[in-house]
Amino acid sequence: MVEPAPQSPRRQPAERGDSPPRGRLRSWVRAHRILTAVSAAAVVLLLVAVGGVFVFSSRLAVSAPANPGLSKIKHIVVIMQENRSFDSYFGTFPGADGIPMQNGVPTVCVPDPARGTCVKPYYDPADKNSGGPHSETNATADIDGGKMDGFIAQAEHAALNCAANDPACSGAAATDVMGYHDARDLPNYWAYAKDYTLQDHMFEPNASWSLPEHLYMVSEWSAKCSAAGDPRSCVNALQGPALPPDFGRRTAKPAPAPDYAWTDLTYLLHSQGVSWGYYVFNGTEPDCRDDSAVSCAPVAQNAKTPGIWNPLPYFDTVKEDGQLGNVQALTNFYTAAKDGTLPAVSWIDPTSAVSEHPPALVSTGQAYVTGLVNAIMSGPDWDSTAIFLSWDDWGGFYDHVTPPAVDQNGYGLRVPGIVISPYAKKGYIDHQTLSHDAYVKFIEDVFLHGQRLDPATDGRPDPRPDVREDSPLLGDLANDFDFTQKPSKPVLLPNAATY
Repeated sequence: MVEPAPQSPRRQPAERGDSPPRGRLRSWVRAHRILTAVSAAAVVLLLVAVGGVFVFSSRLAVSAPANPGLSKIKHIVVIMQENRSFDSYFGTFPGADGIPMQNGVPTVCVPDPARGTCVKPYYDPADKNSGGPHSETNATADIDGGKMDGFIAQAEHAALNCAANDPACSGAAATDVMGYHDARDLPNYWAYAKDYTLQDHMFEPNASWSLPEHLYMVSEWSAKCSAAGDPRSCVNALQGPALPPDFGRRTAKPAPAPDYAWTDLTYLLHSQGVSWGYYVFNGTEPDCRDDSAVSCAPVAQNAKTPGIWNPLPYFDTVKEDGQLGNVQALTNFYTAAKDGTLPAVSWIDPTSAVSEHPPALVSTGQAYVTGLVNAIMSGPDWDSTAIFLSWDDWGGFYDHVTPPAVDQNGYGLRVPGIVISPYAKKGYIDHQTLSHDAYVKFIEDVFLHGQRLDPATDGRPDPRPDVREDSPLLGDLANDFDFTQKPSKPVLLPNAATY
């Protein structure tokens, strides 16, 4: 895509879609917030002649959620884990669109080029997995035009015994991408799926690695911006958005901090006075430039160290709105859950040891997530909370479902998704086509009267290709709730780990 030519500092906006000069962008944005506090469709501009002077006024019509039951949800918590495909965790879950089988035997077999044979999906009880490379090119090869047969070849092509920060480095000599877990290894995850709602057609927003997925989680886009502070300078960058400076610092001079100038969801939340928190687990995150590596060396992570799992501090909107303090330590989340002071929207960012990102242990990640859910269930906010649990990308593990073609940016491969709430449908499997875009849409529907991250209406234009929340293929998470049912009581599961 061709980047826009630089603008003259004296140029004035002349037509729809143009942005003001960079020096005046901030004031321009603030002025537009007045006009977009609800949604452009609800704003009627009136020019009223009063004594020969035209007076500008606005009329804002605040609409209730389309589903009245949504008003029962006061808190939304998104727990994002790492690097697992749907088939690798729920491929044998009863009633789900899982691994194709006949009489309990898989009917699919994926080529193994190194051995000249093929490998069927198999039960793998190992607590520590390796997975496979999972960059954009690996996703394309894994999908292989819809054949879904490139997983082993991609894992075998990853290099061995290379530098720790080499993105082509593999974590093990033998591949385990065809292995799957079940209730024996994932008792709590399977219990949540049975007691609440399992989503079996949840796809990562685009076919790539962790950083783009976490950018999508908070902004519906992965981009690179050429002019600091100018959202109009941003262009698609699904595989290579500007990287945090900690990347490559062991082998090269750290890169400058990126500037994420496009609009993120916190901009809309802040403009309408909706509270939010992004909770970061102090520890480490993997240091992979494009995550085509199976595993890689860690770097330090905390609420003050932006990274691939903590991108919000690099967003101009977060800084300009004075919201950096909303990116905070995970310990604050446990306190808020206990005290009944959860913000309206919470995102929870793991650390490497509990992330399930290979080689992290499956059991450790499950215990950590159980601790988070138990903390919410034990607090006074449980009866008004919706928890969305998912995994950011497929991690190179096998999945048999071909991702649908949505737009030029996605979707990527299928990942697990679970809805946990006193109003979540019990024992329900949601077959709608979903992606993490659905979380943003649900947040907007519950708290923002349906306003979207839409450059034509949100008062802060950027050149994103489309409005992902409005895709006709994207399902509606409201279908996963029954607001007429008696709210489910908390079910505190064992083996929880609270940090």
